[in-house]
Amino acid sequence: MKRVLFVITGLGLGGAETQLVHLATRLKARGWDVRVVSLTPPRAYVQELEAAGVPVISLGIKGKLPDPRPVFRLAKMIRTWRPEVVHSHMVHANLVARLVRLLAPVPVLICTAHNIDEKGQRGSGRLREMAYRLTDPLCDLTTQVSRAGLERYVRIRAVPRHKIRYLPNGIDTERFRPDPELRARLRQELGLETAFAWLAVGRFVVSKDYANMLQAFSRVAPERNEGCLVIAGDGPLRPSMEQLASDLGVTERVKFLGTRRDIPALMDAADAYVMSSAWEGLPMVLLEAAASGLPIVATDVGGNSEVVIDGKTGFLVPPKDPDALAQAMLRLMGLPPEERRRMGAVARQHIEANYSLDRVVDQWEALYTELLERNGIRPRRMAFRGRRE
Repeated sequence: MKRVLFVITGLGLGGAETQLVHLATRLKARGWDVRVVSLTPPRAYVQELEAAGVPVISLGIKGKLPDPRPVFRLAKMIRTWRPEVVHSHMVHANLVARLVRLLAPVPVLICTAHNIDEKGQRGSGRLREMAYRLTDPLCDLTTQVSRAGLERYVRIRAVPRHKIRYLPNGIDTERFRPDPELRARLRQELGLETAFAWLAVGRFVVSKDYANMLQAFSRVAPERNEGCLVIAGDGPLRPSMEQLASDLGVTERVKFLGTRRDIPALMDAADAYVMSSAWEGLPMVLLEAAASGLPIVATDVGGNSEVVIDGKTGFLVPPKDPDALAQAMLRLMGLPPEERRRMGAVARQHIEANYSLDRVVDQWEALYTELLERNGIRPRRMAFRGRRE
């Protein structure tokens, strides 16, 4: 049985983590032996993975200071379990997995970047890009979830062009699809009644720029009295955003739902999706919204333009421009309902054609096989120290 070890910085409810869970469980169902390592203590998805037969191991990293011990623990794990493929996700896991290759035999190492810009605090983004550049010889291939991200990585010389490949996120189009019955039930539960409901899903962190969204909505609210904004998510900036909503006088029109596990139902309950991010990779929530048949207004950052076809499935606006965001929201709200439904239908067709989960998992399996064969390893009869698997 072929073995793949996924390594990720942490397991939360973010897009990168969701994508890893989809890939891990689908590969397990296809006959792969799969394990997941989280550098930090996991906060989500452990039950889902273990229910699918995928063990989750935490290296327990909690502090911010460099600690070599987790690297040695991961190396020991790899020497013992001997996976054919190690596939890391997110910047810290990518760098750790590369260093581990100095200590343990890894036939194929793939590192996936999930953002266009590995921004950190106090200017650490440049240090991370330099770390990518210095450790690039230790991995077989870096992949990017957006074409925009790929071009940026090549431009800043984090990765040479011949060692990076675009491979997008995938979405389960059966789980995310329009459901009129579910829509009616949840709208009643949320008290939306006849309101035009904008939905946003994501953590309250700097990259999502919820201040931009709330400022834009404060311009929309006086123009369209029936509009409301529903935000699902939590995070360190939530209290300050709740205060901002109060300062802007829109508290009664904004619903802060906190963390939710019924995102497909929330998508069905909404009339449109809005994203105000300052930077992105290829956001899973945009794929989910489009698959759910929602027209979208989003900032033109990262891979957003690969999901939102401007003028056909929604509207794109510059980042950090609440006036432009508000005007696009008003423009969408002003369209006839049948036109908005048509935009949503085109959005779903775009997702089905380019981002369906099974199609993306097919590409990953093909890539694993390609790299194993390129390295002179037969994927189905992998040999370690003279032993055939």
